[in-house]
Amino acid sequence: MTSPEVDRYLRSARTCRVATIGPGGAPHVSPLWFVWDGDAVWLNSIVKSQRWVDVQRDPRVGLVIDGGEDFFELHGVEVSGVATVVGEVPRGSEPNPDVDAAERLFGEKYSGGTFYADGRHAWLRVVPEKIVSWDYRKIQAR
Repeated sequence: MTSPEVDRYLRSARTCRVATIGPGGAPHVSPLWFVWDGDAVWLNSIVKSQRWVDVQRDPRVGLVIDGGEDFFELHGVEVSGVATVVGEVPRGSEPNPDVDAAERLFGEKYSGGTFYADGRHAWLRVVPEKIVSWDYRKIQAR
């Protein structure tokens, strides 16, 4: 994919798979909603999850956002980076300019415009160190 295609895809796709490094070095992969702000992937994670515990121990993560059923429909983006906690843990209802943009994007994408802090989640920001993309739909177009 081109950079603009990656950007459009990350803004529209709804679910990513987050890979963390579990206890003893084993991978742990879990699905999660996310938003892309053009520079970073924002993950709203339950703070009592294995994913959260893993990131506190080792913040390196891998994300896969993909789609398609048949071979010539497969497309996606892989992101590697470091997850950084942003804001309070867990996220309360007090305004926080550090997460305002992520919460606005999240609310627009998943709940009709409003973000709801539930006191169980907190924000992780992943600035990509590496992005890899593929789009097998382009193979048929040749």
